[in-house]
Amino acid sequence: MNQSPTTLPEPHRTEPNPDALLDEKRVAQFLNLNHRTLQQWRLRGTGPRFIRISSRCVRYRYRDLLAWIDERVRTSTAEV
Repeated sequence: MNQSPTTLPEPHRTEPNPDALLDEKRVAQFLNLNHRTLQQWRLRGTGPRFIRISSRCVRYRYRDLLAWIDERVRTSTAEV
């Protein structure tokens, strides 16, 4: 069974709580990206908002991911 980029990884088939904290691996799967891309975005200050739990623990709120995705919706390639 193929997963589309917007399908949540197993076993979560329903939308999680908007305040649910997702780890880097789940977010990378959700966005269909490599986890290294998320790390690079954090270093550059781009990408979705994140929460630093500790120096080695980063989490993303589900609602922040959805907001970040919505900010990137475009109707034309000419839009910035």
